[in-house]
Amino acid sequence: MKILWIDLNSSYAHSSLALPALHAQIANDPSIEWAIVSATINENVGTVVDEAYRHKPDIIAATTWLFNHEQLLHITSRLKVLLPKACLILGGPEFLGNNELFLRKYPFVDCVFRGEGEEVFPQWLTCWNQPELWNDIAGLCYLDTDKQYRDNGTARVLNFSRLIPPEKSCFFNWDKPFVQLETTRGCFNTCAFCVSGGEKPIRTLSIENIRQRLQTIHEHGIKNIRVLDRTFNYNTHRAKELLQLFLEYPDIHFHLEIHPALLSEELKEELKQLPQGLLHLEAGIQSLREPVLEQSHRMGKLSDALKGLKFLCSLPNMETHADLIAGLPLYHLYEIFEDVYTLAGYNAGEIQLESLKLLPGTEMRRRAEELGIRYSPFPPYEVLETNEISVGELQTARRLSRLLDAFYNTPAWHTLTRELILNDKDFLHNFLKYLIQVNLIDQPMSLEKRGLILYEYCKLAYPEYKIQASIAWIEAGMSLKKTPAEKVKTKHQIPPEKWEVIYGEYKSNLRLCFLPLDENTKCGYWFGFETEIQRTFPVFKAKTDI
Repeated sequence: MKILWIDLNSSYAHSSLALPALHAQIANDPSIEWAIVSATINENVGTVVDEAYRHKPDIIAATTWLFNHEQLLHITSRLKVLLPKACLILGGPEFLGNNELFLRKYPFVDCVFRGEGEEVFPQWLTCWNQPELWNDIAGLCYLDTDKQYRDNGTARVLNFSRLIPPEKSCFFNWDKPFVQLETTRGCFNTCAFCVSGGEKPIRTLSIENIRQRLQTIHEHGIKNIRVLDRTFNYNTHRAKELLQLFLEYPDIHFHLEIHPALLSEELKEELKQLPQGLLHLEAGIQSLREPVLEQSHRMGKLSDALKGLKFLCSLPNMETHADLIAGLPLYHLYEIFEDVYTLAGYNAGEIQLESLKLLPGTEMRRRAEELGIRYSPFPPYEVLETNEISVGELQTARRLSRLLDAFYNTPAWHTLTRELILNDKDFLHNFLKYLIQVNLIDQPMSLEKRGLILYEYCKLAYPEYKIQASIAWIEAGMSLKKTPAEKVKTKHQIPPEKWEVIYGEYKSNLRLCFLPLDENTKCGYWFGFETEIQRTFPVFKAKTDI
């Protein structure tokens, strides 16, 4: 038996755990021959099909999710024409809902799996070419020989801790910039928009099990781990144990999801003590409006969430990102702008504004009509309109998201953008309007281009921030010959008798430049650049007040 896995990802940086997770359970079965074709959704379909066809497999398998769904169907439909006797099976988040319509619409797909496949996929392989026996395979959905829809429910791995870890598979990809480490299955929360909202029971790995897997990952030189644990701080004792374990690997950067409403005082003290850079936190907040969170069945009080988020964002030893979701029922556009303002006030490291997607299998998708949500029938199932936010307003929210990513979420322009937001509540509205007028909001912009735009906009609308825009430009390592550095003096600069050092250490071999606050005084900022190694960003900064 030969299995061909189509490993289709959205980009080079992303890699699905599905193949190594499944393969690890049956890697030692000599009757199975495995092959893999890896590609991204941007690659030519014909090229991928050609490579896959050469393997002449008995089974074609793939995992399907929002952003590879369409391209995967193009590839697999062609393969079934070329290999009609091959059995095509798909799994993944796209099949957590009712799968009958999909199977009738795409008859070239033989069956799909709903749920977790590590235990049931090996069972299916024992009868893959005997559809009359498929009725006993949990999670399998298919049309029988009489074209009747058969639905075997949802597959759940109950012995999660006994699974062979995906890192043991020869198909685990160690070449990506980060790896994913799944420490928990299931979620205590009940969010109506999330595929994990109803995923019970919660199953966890022991700390010793996680330690062994971390050791394997560390031995491969991995420096970034995304911990898949939606219940990280639900149990304070376990959260503390995990943090202590992470401290054993100080050269690894751990990316975690955390629920700010459930932060105990005990855990707060633990977080305060962690070394700089060990953690990167994603704080699920979604909205700062109580009715919105209640309608979304989000657990935890809003007041506790805001208090917890404010604490997390104040920690100097880690960066906390916060997310908002446009299109949630009862959430208005003006509230989204106000919530961005509030999060900027907390100094969130990033503000990620996404559009709601009504995913298969979620409560919110089942209740869409009742909740007044209109959404796209095709992936990624984005919300098009609700009773509270119009089509046009959702486009405004999408553009606001692009503004935040381009400026607030970009380290070089973060501080200035944040100050502009907090200085004027109309800044986001006005700057967004400006970017639309000059036809740039939907255009790709380089780091330099964004700095030029920000400087020109400050000159136009906020002249009191011109100096800060120039400073941001210089510290980002941009060219001193471009407009944002137009006031900078670069030739034959001699250090003053007295200055206030802001960072770095002055050395006589540094190349100095001076940014005056105005033409009539010697007040301003001094920047020192390394000359020997030709760094583009300054290593020294000082200020003169007289």
